[in-house]
Amino acid sequence: MTSIQIIDPTKHKGWDTLLLTNENTTFFHTSGWCRVLAESYGYKPLYFTQIDNGKLTGLIAVMEVNSFLTGKRGVSLPFTDQCDPIARDQDSFKLLFDEVVRYGTTTGWKGLEIRGGKRYFSVRIPSDSFNTHILDIAHSETSTLSLFRDSTRRNINKAQKTELVVTTSHSMAAVQKFCRLNALTRRDHGLPPQPISFFRKFHTHIISKDKGLVVLAKTGSGDCIAGAVFSSFNSQVIFKYGASDKNYHHLRPNNLVMWEAIKAYSENGAKTFDFGRTELNHKGLMQFKRGWGTREGQIHYYHYDIPNHYFVKKYPKIKSSYFIFNKMPIPMLKLAGRILYKHIG
Repeated sequence: MTSIQIIDPTKHKGWDTLLLTNENTTFFHTSGWCRVLAESYGYKPLYFTQIDNGKLTGLIAVMEVNSFLTGKRGVSLPFTDQCDPIARDQDSFKLLFDEVVRYGTTTGWKGLEIRGGKRYFSVRIPSDSFNTHILDIAHSETSTLSLFRDSTRRNINKAQKTELVVTTSHSMAAVQKFCRLNALTRRDHGLPPQPISFFRKFHTHIISKDKGLVVLAKTGSGDCIAGAVFSSFNSQVIFKYGASDKNYHHLRPNNLVMWEAIKAYSENGAKTFDFGRTELNHKGLMQFKRGWGTREGQIHYYHYDIPNHYFVKKYPKIKSSYFIFNKMPIPMLKLAGRILYKHIG
């Protein structure tokens, strides 16, 4: 049996090349995403790995979160929609999982969260579930467009007939424009925005390395009214963050941003376009994502209570203080994000 080693991808030369030896790896397993999380929030990378004859055969990617507010725990991975464990079979997975639990026991973790891995946890009740929507990009623009719902095509056409201009960029200036919109959108949702330092790291390790993209929609006068941030790895694209000015929603800028992103990635050979996770009760967002001809699935999250040795059926969520954040001035909201995010990963 191949031995298990704990690897820090930020210090392991050729990590991303190793990932390409296994078809089940995604952007969230990459060294770039690892660097963003570790450098932004001070998390400790602990990637429990099996390598056989130069090929990746097993992996549970974990970050140790050590917070005086939420405790010391392992998360696979913080701020990540889905990070499925990788293993040859059920027995190999059990060896990996037991090794992670053993490490967590010796270092005082209160729990372990794994985001994905239904095939290995089939007999376990998940602590949380989300919907996923993935578009399989067709060979031509016309073929891809034909997959969309009629209303989605109409919204794209409506946006195209306005004065809106869409740009794609790898610049930090574009990231900063997105961050302004992101703060507005997060306030509308009653949540603080991710700290600007996080997006700087995302630019440094992902966007500037041509592993991500910023797409912005602007009015004829140059006002930025909608935007999205994407990441990519091995022909897979992930819609990671989106934001917009609600005063301009009637122009359908979000539809135009998404369509321009799909076209740009299609031209570069992308095969799948992941719209990210959706909470099961978020019907409006779910309808939006279904309109793009996506195939729908589910992600299950599993929480293991390490001291008491059992799977938690319902893990308590951090509640949004909607009526506080929704009325908060943007500078104070950004401060709240800088203080809180590292504790909730």
